[in-house]
Amino acid sequence: MKNYKLLPVAVFAFSLLLGFNACKPKNAGSAVSSDAAAKTYVAPGKYDEFYNFVSGGFSGQLSTYGLPSGRLLRVIPVFSVDPEKGWGYSEETKPMLNTSHGFVPWDDLHHVQLSKTNGEYDGRWVFGNANNTPRVARIDLKTFRTAEIIELPNSGGNHSSPFITENTEYVVAGTRFSIPPDDVNGDVPISTYKKNFKGTISFISVQKDNGAMDIAFQLRCPGFNFDLSRAGKGVSSGWFFFSTYNTEQAYTLLEVNASQKDKDFVMAINWKKAEEYIKAGKGRKQSVKYAHNVYDEKTHSSTSTIKTEVTIMDVKDFPDIAYFFPCPKSPHGCDVSPTGEYIVGSGKLAALIPVFSFDKMIKAIAAKDYIGNFDGIPILKYESVLYGEVKKPGLGPLHTEFDDKGNAYTSMFVSSEVVKWNIKDLKVLDRAPTYYSVGHLCVAGGDTKKPYGKYLVAYNKITKDRFLPTGPELSQSAQLYDISGDKMQLILDFPTIGEPHYAQIVAADLIKNNSTKFFKMEDNKNPYFSNGEGGTKVVRTGNRVDVYMTAIRSHLTPDNIEGVKMGDEVYFHVTNLEQDWDVPHGFAIKGALTGELLIMPGETQTLKWVPDRVGISPFYCTDFCSALHQEMSGYVRVSPAGSNVPLKFGTGKIEPTADSVKTK
Repeated sequence: MKNYKLLPVAVFAFSLLLGFNACKPKNAGSAVSSDAAAKTYVAPGKYDEFYNFVSGGFSGQLSTYGLPSGRLLRVIPVFSVDPEKGWGYSEETKPMLNTSHGFVPWDDLHHVQLSKTNGEYDGRWVFGNANNTPRVARIDLKTFRTAEIIELPNSGGNHSSPFITENTEYVVAGTRFSIPPDDVNGDVPISTYKKNFKGTISFISVQKDNGAMDIAFQLRCPGFNFDLSRAGKGVSSGWFFFSTYNTEQAYTLLEVNASQKDKDFVMAINWKKAEEYIKAGKGRKQSVKYAHNVYDEKTHSSTSTIKTEVTIMDVKDFPDIAYFFPCPKSPHGCDVSPTGEYIVGSGKLAALIPVFSFDKMIKAIAAKDYIGNFDGIPILKYESVLYGEVKKPGLGPLHTEFDDKGNAYTSMFVSSEVVKWNIKDLKVLDRAPTYYSVGHLCVAGGDTKKPYGKYLVAYNKITKDRFLPTGPELSQSAQLYDISGDKMQLILDFPTIGEPHYAQIVAADLIKNNSTKFFKMEDNKNPYFSNGEGGTKVVRTGNRVDVYMTAIRSHLTPDNIEGVKMGDEVYFHVTNLEQDWDVPHGFAIKGALTGELLIMPGETQTLKWVPDRVGISPFYCTDFCSALHQEMSGYVRVSPAGSNVPLKFGTGKIEPTADSVKTK
């Protein structure tokens, strides 16, 4: 009966979240400025000023847009297979999607973080999180390709991730769903949540020179949900702040049972102190199982290693590591100002924005100004940590970022608007409508010590009437605002892939001049590399046939292959001989139960093909490369198992001969 009494609350909340935001904002008619086209115009042949890295949400990928044009520049495959680029289909990339559960071909990439030096973007890497099967990926911004993926043990959901310390010492990930730890019997009643479920925060170290990741340590925390987080900076350097919800520790009907308390918590972690304890040997080793996958640009291939141990510390055993302070209920965003002094909480069911002071937090800790504890972790008084509240900012505050003039911008999901307010006096300065139900937003450099300002992008969950109809679902919309003046100006709508969550905007000059143009042939260490057409061959080993092939405008070598038999497994190892920028080649063959290959200049990639019938199967280049692209093709003859057709291959010969056959 208890839950039935609470159902009207859930119905009200549901109608609030879905009903209010379906309406156009009152000031919609004047939302777009008259000079919008001029402000977003990038002339043909000219570059955008900024890169915008946007999560692909349920697509599992990362997209790259140019700003202010809104042009889609590239979709980078990360956690989901991508037949366009052969990601997860080529033999070289399959290990990148390996996990302790086996090959996982899909995930949900929610958040994006650029690497930093001294609290500012450095243009080296961008990180993304896998929300479903918990993982963190590092993308190399020289190649715009995923270089590394590491799985997170002891986690169920990886939403509060991948947030980064000032100098990219650590990528930090908090579990969304608390679960029993991996080293205990998880076959327990769900109703024993409070007793058996724990939350985990993972600290992933990042090597300065090459970005290599490793799980340095994990912090075991109370069993509730970690939502989002930010590293301290400046005065709060050495700390991390996490929004948490479901401090009720509910395990069913969370929309009601996890919204009972007026306040949940922000969790403050002194990661420098935790690091000291780890170095002093205070952590304990735990047996686990997780995958660590690395892509090597020399071999153009990846390896997956299953690791079996992590170092764990329980925060309740170390009283100077973790502290809670209350935040209005169900906080989503948790954001830190450029100076590091102010921590902005966003209780998505509250009608105000609390702003906390780091200085006041430190003083409250020193004075032990507590109101109790939760699972052994001290809870600081709300009033003792609070700097002030932004009153009546709008409905449904979610995320806040900052400009270069001392202002903050908060997304309002329910009232479909972005609200601008001053950090010092907490006064609302401006509000601009969004279309519709804005979730995340990002300001250019908005999470750094020195924001660029200038532009803000709102990522909206509902598009409605913004684009031409495409059936029951429309692409999500991103909306670009000029924030250089006192008033925000909506200047552009552009559609996005998947469901964008968080994104970041970085100056193009930090990245574009370091971009890899092609891979040098002399650096290719792939074991199946063909160094020119003279190095091509076909090798049979039992029922395995390896085809060492090359591609160059406008033919494949070899382009005639005979002697393949039913029951064979055929591996096409294709080397792109081009040494020129933006001249990839593709490869596909009829009936392949995988995808295509997309091979960059100087690279080698492998497609596995198992013929399922006797006959002739054509193959061809899938990526347009020249005026004679259509002619870039060939044939494989498949004979019955046990036939005596010799293995033969060739290019430019009407009848391939056996004099060049390679066997072993």
